[in-house]
Amino acid sequence: MVRTVLRRWTDSSALTLGVLGVGNIGMVHLKSALSMPEVTVPAAADAVPENRDRAESAGVARTYDDYATLLEHEDDLDAVVVALPPFLHADAVEEAAAHGVDVFVEKPLARSVEEAEEMLETAEEAGIAVGVDHTLRYQPDMAGVKEAYQDGSVGHVPYASITRLNDHPLGKPPADEAPPEWPMDPDAAGGGSLVELGVHCFDVLEWLFGDLEVVDATMGKSLDIPAEDAATVMLRAPETDTTITLHCGTYQWEQLPEVNTRLRLEGVTGTISNKDHMPGNFYAGAATSALTNVVNRFTGGETDVFGPTFYLQAHYDALEDFCEAIREGETPPVDGRDGLRTLELTETAYELAAESESEGDGESEDEAADATLETPEVTT
Repeated sequence: MVRTVLRRWTDSSALTLGVLGVGNIGMVHLKSALSMPEVTVPAAADAVPENRDRAESAGVARTYDDYATLLEHEDDLDAVVVALPPFLHADAVEEAAAHGVDVFVEKPLARSVEEAEEMLETAEEAGIAVGVDHTLRYQPDMAGVKEAYQDGSVGHVPYASITRLNDHPLGKPPADEAPPEWPMDPDAAGGGSLVELGVHCFDVLEWLFGDLEVVDATMGKSLDIPAEDAATVMLRAPETDTTITLHCGTYQWEQLPEVNTRLRLEGVTGTISNKDHMPGNFYAGAATSALTNVVNRFTGGETDVFGPTFYLQAHYDALEDFCEAIREGETPPVDGRDGLRTLELTETAYELAAESESEGDGESEDEAADATLETPEVTT
């Protein structure tokens, strides 16, 4: 029988969570959940044996090689984290809905607007909640920008820019090992850099400025790959009359930058930058923090698992907010509609980029034809 959101919390405030997919980001979610005081994680699923071994070493009692099998056998789950490749998100949400289990889905929510809408319809019919892991708004530097913007000290902001970069799935050159196939396949991933990184930017920009309109977009490739590894999008925020440029890219660097997202608001009386709100030495003290956490687990002290790395802390905070909303029977603060909205903006950007490219090709052909017609005949 499908359970509803209001079915639980009769005699305990603990939330039982499963993790579907314990690769890179899945392990982040798993370790986050394991460190939360009112969350238990009895099971995880992954098709890769090494990933299941890591999950067991982290403290999960049971692992499965298939997420559908986990959902079938784990009867007491309240929610699951869907940290699978995007092409599996829809099926995983459908399986969770069939068991009345709420879902926290890694971004992007889906590979397309149509797929996302079908997922949300399935969730609504089953009475389950959908949360999405859009974490930029949870980073302290972004929260600092929003606070500074809302206090009005820089006045009207006619222009803003955001850049988000990351390393390419191929890794730094030379690429010694082949990456997983799905990140290089736009059909499996939903696209390239704009889906991988741009959806985060769309989310945080609407969090700041309200609804956005996509004005123009271009896509680029620095490598011979199936999907774009760079995207530039021009946006407008009608509510605040702000023009925004967004650039995202996955590049094959030798060395990653310490901070991979830059946000800058150009106000009429001043400028706000996320650089001004970064925590000091945010990578420092990792070893000390790790040692402290080991001691705290034995003494019952409070853990700070992701203290040294604010990127991971943001994932922790996003999942914690989701769990708290589910515990209280409320809509997750970043829900499925937010995830759908980022995909709507993404698809519009892809469409405009394709139109521009098509028009550019057409103009080149016309210009070539005109040049042929205008070339004078040479006689000898």
